[in-house]
Amino acid sequence: MADGPKVLVCDDEENIRDLLTTSLRFAGFSVRAVATGAQSISAVLEEEPDIIVLDVMLPDINGFGVTKRLRASGYTCPILFLTAKDSTEDKITGLTVGGDDYVTKPFSLDEIVARIKAILRRTLDDEEDAVLRIGNLAMDQDTHEVSFGPNHVELSPTEFKLLRYLMLNPNRVLSKNQILDHVWEYDFNGDAGIVESYVSYLRRKLDPLTPEPLIQTKRGFGYMLKTDKA
Repeated sequence: MADGPKVLVCDDEENIRDLLTTSLRFAGFSVRAVATGAQSISAVLEEEPDIIVLDVMLPDINGFGVTKRLRASGYTCPILFLTAKDSTEDKITGLTVGGDDYVTKPFSLDEIVARIKAILRRTLDDEEDAVLRIGNLAMDQDTHEVSFGPNHVELSPTEFKLLRYLMLNPNRVLSKNQILDHVWEYDFNGDAGIVESYVSYLRRKLDPLTPEPLIQTKRGFGYMLKTDKA
């Protein structure tokens, strides 16, 4: 198990627990996964995680109830809610009872990892810089601003997530399936050709600014963000 920050995942859907556990461990976190509100409370008492990823709709105690009990007991670790409801009322409730952020299902795995890292930067004074840099390409993961040298690059939310995933894996060939898993929603059932389309959108915005294309196609394998290794 990884020695990174401890994440407790609580969701009653086994496939979501497995997806989150795998992705978070790959990202360097130490992960424990449980299925009910009662189990999550017990796990917090046993291990005191650095952050909790907590589903709102649980079979016993809902996520808001779990949060109220933890806060009443003095536990201050940040909580990221997973919610199937996108209503403003639910979001306000989540933040009012002591949550730190929320993600609406279905979500991309990359977005979950990014949200967790952003919360931990705020709460643990994590030394990891919010700004990713690949040569002259810079991305602020907190403000969602992207630039190449002096030039600001305007990206859509999906373009941003795709570029972030490529920047987190420089000089590594990523398959279309890997990109789909991390950038698109976990239950996305569309055509993998959408990856090709969004890579094309990114190239149109980046290529005019760069001396040579940053995103390269490895035919039969996938895509790679190429950078000169120092």
